Amino acid sequence: MTVRQAYPRSHPQRAALALAVSAVCIAGAAQAQSTGAGRQSPTDLDRVTAIAPDYVPSGSMTATKSDIPLIETPQSISVVTRDQIDLLSVTDVQQAIRYTAGIVGENYGPDLRFDFLTLRGFTPKQYIDGLQAPITTTIFNVGLDLYGFQEVDVLKGPASVLYGNAPPGGIYNLTSRRADTTFGGEVGVRVGSDDYRQLHGTVTGALTDTLSGRVTALVRERGSQMDFVEANRTYVAPTFTWQIGEATQFTGLAYYQKDANTGDTNGYLPASGTLLGNPNGPLPRHRNLGEPDYNRYDRTQYGVGYDVSHAFSDTVRFQQNARWNSYEEAQKLVYSTGFQADQRTVNRSAYPYAEDVEGFAVDSRLSMTFGNDRVQHALLAGLDVRALENFARLGFAAAPPIDAYDPVYGAAPIVTPAMTNIFNDQRVQQAGLYLQDQIRIGRTVLTASGRFDKVELENRQTGVTTKQDEFTWRAGANYVFDSGIAPYVSYATSFEPILGTDTATGRAFEPSTATQVEAGVKFDARGFSDDVRLFATAALFRIDQENLVNVQSGQTPMFGRQIGEVRAQGGELEIVARVRDRLSFNGAYSYTDSEVVTDQGGFSTGDPLPTTPKHKLTGFVDYSFVDGPLAGFGAGFGARYLSESAGSLRSAFNANVLYGKSTTLYDAIVRYDLDNWRFALNASNLFDKEYVGRCSAIANCIYGQGRQIMATVTMKL
Repeated sequence: MTVRQAYPRSHPQRAALALAVSAVCIAGAAQAQSTGAGRQSPTDLDRVTAIAPDYVPSGSMTATKSDIPLIETPQSISVVTRDQIDLLSVTDVQQAIRYTAGIVGENYGPDLRFDFLTLRGFTPKQYIDGLQAPITTTIFNVGLDLYGFQEVDVLKGPASVLYGNAPPGGIYNLTSRRADTTFGGEVGVRVGSDDYRQLHGTVTGALTDTLSGRVTALVRERGSQMDFVEANRTYVAPTFTWQIGEATQFTGLAYYQKDANTGDTNGYLPASGTLLGNPNGPLPRHRNLGEPDYNRYDRTQYGVGYDVSHAFSDTVRFQQNARWNSYEEAQKLVYSTGFQADQRTVNRSAYPYAEDVEGFAVDSRLSMTFGNDRVQHALLAGLDVRALENFARLGFAAAPPIDAYDPVYGAAPIVTPAMTNIFNDQRVQQAGLYLQDQIRIGRTVLTASGRFDKVELENRQTGVTTKQDEFTWRAGANYVFDSGIAPYVSYATSFEPILGTDTATGRAFEPSTATQVEAGVKFDARGFSDDVRLFATAALFRIDQENLVNVQSGQTPMFGRQIGEVRAQGGELEIVARVRDRLSFNGAYSYTDSEVVTDQGGFSTGDPLPTTPKHKLTGFVDYSFVDGPLAGFGAGFGARYLSESAGSLRSAFNANVLYGKSTTLYDAIVRYDLDNWRFALNASNLFDKEYVGRCSAIANCIYGQGRQIMATVTMKL
């Protein structure tokens, strides 16, 4: 049966209008507060309950590994707090950054395993509590559940000066929930579209006079918008904090997550019938062209670590955090590789894959403050050491074809090829020594950082060990006016050793290096009343990178080659505000112009970088009634616009680049808070817009996530 449905065209103007109207509302409310208009009487204030007191961020440890305020950091950073995550009812990092500038997610549609992100044109690497996650050869995150974390920090631009191994677009860091001395927590249930069912909870409190603990856990079963898919997840994260005297604190951190997906992971569909026309009609977005009874993805991962600090005095402090990681994934997959001549019958391939990653990382740093009335220094010196072992293997063989418009599964047996093809077998050791000084002279804040890394890569397939040394640095200046306006400028470099081998040359990948120039202005609401919290940034940047690796999906799985020089430049605007504990606003605009300047293979010179839309415009407004007869009710509405973006780079296996079309999506939430209870109903892609999220090749297209309705009931402890 052919399914046809007409959808209205995207209207970026609507998203722009929503953003502009919301900004006017914010400014008006803020002005009313600063002039005294509309203030409540003390009696009214006694009845006000703060719904999200920490909605607006003020600081982050990620940018400087110190408690320097965001407004004094000479680099753009976005922080998505737990209050934002809870108020907007987002479920993963891809959703959490929807209203953040410079970064886009859901690059492979509704993938149930990973957070596929693009930051300033590049794929960011994931960090957990300031230490690099045990990333695999091809994917730079491990898919840990967002519920276990207190905030998401997105550091934009080169971060190697403090983190060593980092791509030029930046990194993102997840900060784990920590133990509290006061008893508290929550228990919640969430149900929704595609048979989504989840039970989650976290509880914390004092165990003794010096010891506090927390346990966070989650169990989830869900389907997908694709037929015959089921995903199960179990997550648990215990932690404790031991106050060893007045000057010493020790925190133990651990997590465990197990995922089991059956039916498919996120199967490809051909471009004909999705992004492009097909004489047989369009393919529905729920179509599964794999083998539901055969396809399976399993993953088990855990991490155990600690964070210890000791204050030698009021001005000298030592801190060290470490973690041991284990990550294992395995999949059996039958997937479509493109139409036959009838534009109806789909060829398919069988593709088993497995990867094991073991890692250890420890970061030790000493901070010191000193100076006089004229000049003050905040000095940071550290040693970052990590080791990683990665073993990946795969198989590849033809599988029986299937009718894309009337699929019959199990018609022929699937022969699983042996995983005799070793994709990667490497051991990486890295040690970095870094130094940073923040110098304050009146209103001027100067930041200078430098780091020297030694990296050793042992290729166990060839027996060859490669040693790489690199110095990276960052310099920046902020000028902070009393009004809260702070212009800044910075220059930074990055260095990234890359796992794997160039399929075209057979040689190990060369390290990637990059530089960035950034200038901007930051603003906080210190000049407004205490009931107005606001943080806004505007930035211009230019990134130049050498030795980008292009991983090309296609009939040959994960074909990777190293190309020449690429460039990304643009501008970003972002505002996060909370007024009188009632009105919340997230607004962002990004312009990113990316280009392959030189491709050594002669394929993609002049092409834009994949999954990098030139324009991203988003706005979300939420209002909470905190007193009066409607006290407890809240509602929010948001709009997201993304312009078209390339699905891939050209290569020998992919001569034609397919572009996803521009899209405008809408989100909404309604909730009610009553004493210790919250009842929330939120909708993502409210009007069920059907669109193709990405086509990485002519046979590899993925629909974006359709409408999702989620109902959540939470009881605060």
